[in-house]
Amino acid sequence: MSNDVQDEIDVAGGEPQREPGHDHDDDAVLPWHRSMLNLCVLALALVVLAGGIGFVIGNNSAIDDPNATDIGFLQDMRYHHEQAVEMALLYLNTPDSDPSLRTIAREIIVGQQLEIGRMIQLLRDFGESEVNTDDIAMSWMGETVALDRMPGLATDADLARLRDSSGREADEFFVTLMNAHHQGGIHMAEHTAEHAAVDEVATMAASMAKHQREEIAEMNGLLAAGA
Repeated sequence: MSNDVQDEIDVAGGEPQREPGHDHDDDAVLPWHRSMLNLCVLALALVVLAGGIGFVIGNNSAIDDPNATDIGFLQDMRYHHEQAVEMALLYLNTPDSDPSLRTIAREIIVGQQLEIGRMIQLLRDFGESEVNTDDIAMSWMGETVALDRMPGLATDADLARLRDSSGREADEFFVTLMNAHHQGGIHMAEHTAEHAAVDEVATMAASMAKHQREEIAEMNGLLAAGA
């Protein structure tokens, strides 16, 4: 076998990376899909891919004129999603937490990053800011609040507590925070599904609400099973 071929095999089949922030023996290794670094790289790649797909779609098909609900939802839900990703990353760094709940946390990171990418591209297509620039949220649904006080958002103290937790405490607190976060997101998404002018935004919102209800049920079931 040539050295070049051997090098390719070594790269493809190299030792899997260790997952940071997890109490394991020094010799313990994890497959690539359980590495935090690889997960974050994958999530970033998905965001870029979603943006690229959105660019192609947005430049090759007519887009309905957005209304205040379309724009407000995309801007505010982007902010909302970003905190969900942050919470999931914090939970993955807690020691001795439940493996099945950690899998859900990874799915939240990847899924919500992908949705963020599409929301950004839609806002670009609409010629609107990619972020909420006035720190006032939900006026588009008649429930005006400060951006950082949208329903379901965790406080800085909540995030600090999650960061410092471990084991069963981390599992319970993560599920508590993510349940509340999802419920807040569902409330916004259900309104958008009924009032958006752009079909893709309405469909995206309805899908978010459905998926987040399912995640709430799954997380609660896993937590109960581990009691």
